[in-house]
Amino acid sequence: MSATNYVQGDDMEKAHSTHELEHEAVDKMGNEPRVVLTEEDNRRLCRKTDKRILAILMWIYFLQIFDKVVFGLGNVFGLSTDLALTGDQYSFAGAIHAIAQLAWQPFSSYIIVRIPARQLMTFLVFAWGCSAACMAAATNYQGIYITRFFLGLFEAGCLPLFSIITAQWYRRSEQPLRVACWYGTNGIATVVAGILAFGLGHINGSFKAWQALYLFAGVITVASAPLVWFFLDNDVQSARFFTEEEKVMAVERLRANQTGTGSHEWKWDQARETFLDPKTYLWLGIAMLPNLGASVTGVFGPTLIRNFGFDKFITTLLTMPFGALQTIAILIGCYCAQKVSNKSGILSFLMAIAVGGCVMLYTQSAAALGVPTLTQAQQSISLGGYYLLAFLYGGNPLIVSWIIANTAGQTKKSVVMALFNAASAAGNIVGPLLFTAADAPRYVPGIRAVLIIFIILIGLIALQVVVLFFLNKRRQSQRVAKGLPKIIHDTSMEAKFKAYGEDEGAAGTMGEEGLHDVSDMRNPLFTYVY
Repeated sequence: MSATNYVQGDDMEKAHSTHELEHEAVDKMGNEPRVVLTEEDNRRLCRKTDKRILAILMWIYFLQIFDKVVFGLGNVFGLSTDLALTGDQYSFAGAIHAIAQLAWQPFSSYIIVRIPARQLMTFLVFAWGCSAACMAAATNYQGIYITRFFLGLFEAGCLPLFSIITAQWYRRSEQPLRVACWYGTNGIATVVAGILAFGLGHINGSFKAWQALYLFAGVITVASAPLVWFFLDNDVQSARFFTEEEKVMAVERLRANQTGTGSHEWKWDQARETFLDPKTYLWLGIAMLPNLGASVTGVFGPTLIRNFGFDKFITTLLTMPFGALQTIAILIGCYCAQKVSNKSGILSFLMAIAVGGCVMLYTQSAAALGVPTLTQAQQSISLGGYYLLAFLYGGNPLIVSWIIANTAGQTKKSVVMALFNAASAAGNIVGPLLFTAADAPRYVPGIRAVLIIFIILIGLIALQVVVLFFLNKRRQSQRVAKGLPKIIHDTSMEAKFKAYGEDEGAAGTMGEEGLHDVSDMRNPLFTYVY
């Protein structure tokens, strides 16, 4: 059976309506015999991709997180005092960054499809670096609000763009670890920011320590924009570090993904499909809830630690183990998910650890209500519970890789990831508001709310698995009706490369549509992963 029979009727017309826009490498594979790709070739191409694409993703994502972390540390070194922030103005300063991200997501999803990644990321990095540097010039709450708003605006496309780039360059089995590599810089940024804050915190004079932190973060980000332009490529087919033969081989190794290799055409049918897909709404909940809880550590983390009874310099040092645990949780979680080809189980386990940490933090904070200082035992348990919350950050890269592995079509991926970022932003908006000035210094109601949120999150993960199971069952029935094999061996989740369709005896023709810009719901060969 030829590849053109896999998508029929109107679906076929939509899949090929812009065939002339497809890249030469994809067209070549559709018209000529498939290239033979060995495991050695697969590994070599993956290594070359890591050296160029993954390296730049890791550095830029590190900078994006670094810009966020220094905001919380700046408060330890007098931001609120120097800017005369009163009541919940600091909480709102933390939330306004996410408000900008939420407001910009509809535009972000369109721009990510229409503008090539190289040009778009270069501009965004330069712009958010300028915004971060300008935070040092703020003299009142209006100034910090404005600069934080623009910082959020320019960072809005970062996570969706990074996710789509990862999906375009890597096999589905490789994606969790690659997402972990760039997302794992979250913890590294926390450690580096803590060290830097400890050093700059000793600055005395008219130029404050928090100003030095923000200025440093902004300048190093702006200086990195040219690196993006010189090292990032738009897609596999235009990669400057691949030979022409390697480009064709690189596309072939992505065939089993069935998620396409990239397109710059906005397709309204894929955008509409996103909102008709039941997975979408569960992804929104799964994205929002952990970010509601992340405010415990993101905005209020250093403040909570200081309220355990430590001075500002010890507080800064105590944020560093948290960052190290973040990195460990991210790498271990994604490595395990890759080995067992199951993201939901590992994700639920990481969330259960975060629940345990939240319980420890809540019980000790509740017991210390009205008490000015914690006992040494309460300090230790509270700090231990706080550190366990680092495992929450092991969940987000798994969620990202889970989403992109289960979404095909460039427009649909862009919309889904924009919605993911919008839901994350909504969580980041509401999260800091759970911690009000009236509840200081223990913030018991906020910690209790976060505990409930984490428990609900585990339930949503289980529900998404059920939805994916029934979608796969329906997909099997569709394949049988079209005369295709009922069970498709998903070689994209194999650790070693294997030609797609080989087990079904159709390696020469199977999966052509998956190389084009076809959504998962329109491709009967697509297999959802748990």
